[in-house]
Amino acid sequence: MTTTEPLGVGVVGAGYWGPNLIRNFRTNADWDLVAVCDLDTARAEGVVGARSGVLVTDSLDEVLDRDDVDAIAIATPARTHQPIAEAALRAGKHVLVEKPLADSVAAGRSMVQTAREQGLVLMTDHTFCYTPAVQKIRELVAGGSLGEILFVDSVRINLGLVQPDVDVFWDLAPHDLSILDYILPDGLRPTGVAAQGADPIRAGKPCVGYLSLPLAGGALAHVHVNWLSPTKIRQMVIGGSERTLVWDDLNPQQRLSVFDRGVDLVQQTVDSADRRTASINYRLGDTWAPALPEREALGQMVTEFAASIREGRSPATDGTAGLRVLSVLEAAATSLRARGAQVDVADLEPTLELVR
Repeated sequence: MTTTEPLGVGVVGAGYWGPNLIRNFRTNADWDLVAVCDLDTARAEGVVGARSGVLVTDSLDEVLDRDDVDAIAIATPARTHQPIAEAALRAGKHVLVEKPLADSVAAGRSMVQTAREQGLVLMTDHTFCYTPAVQKIRELVAGGSLGEILFVDSVRINLGLVQPDVDVFWDLAPHDLSILDYILPDGLRPTGVAAQGADPIRAGKPCVGYLSLPLAGGALAHVHVNWLSPTKIRQMVIGGSERTLVWDDLNPQQRLSVFDRGVDLVQQTVDSADRRTASINYRLGDTWAPALPEREALGQMVTEFAASIREGRSPATDGTAGLRVLSVLEAAATSLRARGAQVDVADLEPTLELVR
């Protein structure tokens, strides 16, 4: 598709996330918002506005039957993503899906396969990947400014809403996992997954969680998520062999800081047995803050969705990116059942078959 005319889109779901998608599709020159579908049409009409020409309906079939709808954006509970997405794909519509891609790897794999068979775009709305901060982090990592990645520590904690249908891993960790998938040179491909969770308030599900993800080459990624913290922290530290980057998403004046500081381990061969001793050097260099543009991530995301459709290519956060995140979430659930034991990469291979 090479036309520069706006693409028609229908948004399915006008609850928590749907209004954000509706607003961005409406204000983006690449898109024409044609329809909003929600079982609660009164709520949808309230989002769209009384004098709008946008169709409001509770019938998905009515939206899919329209010739002026090129794509569907899904903002409904994860358990409904697969049936809605596959119905849209089989109707010839490109599909954007709110994170997580689905409620299971099996459902996500089916969605990816259906999109491939239909030759259509399936995109995961990993919104954080389109923020200026994460775009800059990806650029710095890819350009070698940090050197070889040695570790990643990510913290996402606050006094949050205990979700009725998912635990803290499924609620908060997809953000961090999608960012890791986007910024790491090889994507999110851990050699194993270990998860520990706690339910100190007896909510019936983990409310505090820790994920350990050993990476190829000896690096380690660690993710801490928590619904019970009285303080809100959104921070990621990426340690490299050359520099270390700190992203503090709650500091609008300086979201990113790059530290030319670290530890150098100098190896020395000392005798005929080739034993090695280590001399440790500490680097204490400058700190600088990259300049970041001000733009809304969702606006960038819907622009990328349109570009991928027009150019006939996979979007930056495609269905397989969503599937890699799902694979880690399911592996974490397996690890939790095994009291925190690491799930080896061999156990993940069948899950990851489609995303290599």
